Amino acid sequence: MGERKIGLVATIAVAVVVFGGASVALLIFDPRTTGADALRTGGLAAGSVVALYALWLNDRRRRVEEKRQELDSQRQELDRQRYALEQQRQALEDRRTDQDRDRAADERFARSVELLGNEADQVRVGALHALAGLARNHPDYTQTVLDVLCSYLRRPFDHPKWTTRVGAGEVTDEQQRERTVRQTAAKLLVSLLPNTADADPPRYNLDVAAARLDRFDLSGRVIGTFAAQSCWFRHKTNFDGAVFLGKVDLDDATFLHPLRATGTVFRDRTNLHCVRNHAPLSFELAEFHGAVDMQEAHCNAHVSFERASFHTTLDLRRAHFDGGVDLRVREPLPSVSLYHTEVDTSVHAQVPDDWLLVPQRGTNRAHLWVHEVGQNPSHG
Repeated sequence: MGERKIGLVATIAVAVVVFGGASVALLIFDPRTTGADALRTGGLAAGSVVALYALWLNDRRRRVEEKRQELDSQRQELDRQRYALEQQRQALEDRRTDQDRDRAADERFARSVELLGNEADQVRVGALHALAGLARNHPDYTQTVLDVLCSYLRRPFDHPKWTTRVGAGEVTDEQQRERTVRQTAAKLLVSLLPNTADADPPRYNLDVAAARLDRFDLSGRVIGTFAAQSCWFRHKTNFDGAVFLGKVDLDDATFLHPLRATGTVFRDRTNLHCVRNHAPLSFELAEFHGAVDMQEAHCNAHVSFERASFHTTLDLRRAHFDGGVDLRVREPLPSVSLYHTEVDTSVHAQVPDDWLLVPQRGTNRAHLWVHEVGQNPSHG
């Protein structure tokens, strides 16, 4: 601001000098010039000096403005670089946080698995809840935690109630405590599975082969593959409304108490080979979209497929229904494989109209037979 004032004063002084000098010079050196002409010419000369100063100021202002814009551009570029560096720093911080979280989750998982071998039942229950909480907070762990829970349920479990023998012995306190822990594991396992009402539910697989399951309830859940070969089920087992996306393998499974699978959807193959039941099995309104293998099933209690739908085949070869059966499935009737399929006729048995029960002489048993052109029922 001081420089501008000095420049303005100097310009005015120069303009005055030029004005006076030009006017005097014209009057001295040009006798023909009048005083008015001399003053006019001096004024023009002084105005030219002021105009030159104004042009110089404009040029200076322009250079200053260009410099300011250049500095603004540099500042914006520095701001962009600083923002990019901040983003990189934040990404590194997030990555470090994720790594710390994953490391903490891994340590928590390892510690919980280690505690499953503790002798105290309350410690094992706490470890099971810790694993379930880990799966809820870290969905990537869910299948791994389910595998661990299934592995715990597959552990050998000697309990006198898991038998068909009468008077198998008294239940010890240790056995009862272990049973409680196993019930907790089964409930937590089910709680981690998605519901059928969920949009686009994830697919989790279960492997409880040879396990002893008590009050196992998968109703309304979505399951991938379900491996339960040689599994024993005690108290009511509930599959009502469940959806099995993968293969269901109940080969050589034993049901000591009822199974309810009303409205259950089986998207893949269902293996009931050599299944045994000592209480009713209900598959009413179930949907079987894959082949159903019930070969050599030994059913000591009632089995119902009333209004169930079969979209492929039903294999009943060498199956024995000794406690009654209801095979009144929905139409169209499935393609059925029969060979020495026996039904105890002393108990209520219902079959579709096109299927026959051919009595065996001198017994209360009959062979199940499906009418085909050219086939004699006596050969069923």
